[in-house]
Amino acid sequence: MDWKEKLSELRSKLPQVESTPDEQQETVAQESLQLFPLRIELDKRNGKPATLITDFEGTDDELKELAKLLRTKCASGGSQRNGEILIQGDFRVKVAEILQEMGYKVKRINFK
Repeated sequence: MDWKEKLSELRSKLPQVESTPDEQQETVAQESLQLFPLRIELDKRNGKPATLITDFEGTDDELKELAKLLRTKCASGGSQRNGEILIQGDFRVKVAEILQEMGYKVKRINFK
C-alpha cells in the first residue's frame, strides 16, 4: 500500500464537515497574515467615485477572492491587481465594516 492509498483511507475515517459562506470569509482573513492595516480611501476615476483598498499582503489568489467577495457584498463592479482592490462607487463605510468583521485591521482615509 503506497502513501496515497493510506492518505485516502485516513481521510475516509475523518468526519465530513461542510463550511458555510461566513466561515469561508473568516478563513480568508485567518489564512493571510496581514501585518499592516488595509488602507481604505475614496478615489476619483474619470470623475466617478471609487473605493480603493490598498496595502494588501497575500497571494494573488487571496486578493482575487477578497475582491470578489467585496464586489458581491457591495453589488458593484471593480478590479484587483498589484495588491489593490478597486470597487466602483463610494462604499468606504460598508467595505470597512466587512473587512473588520473578517478580522482585518483597517486604516480609514478621507472618512467624514
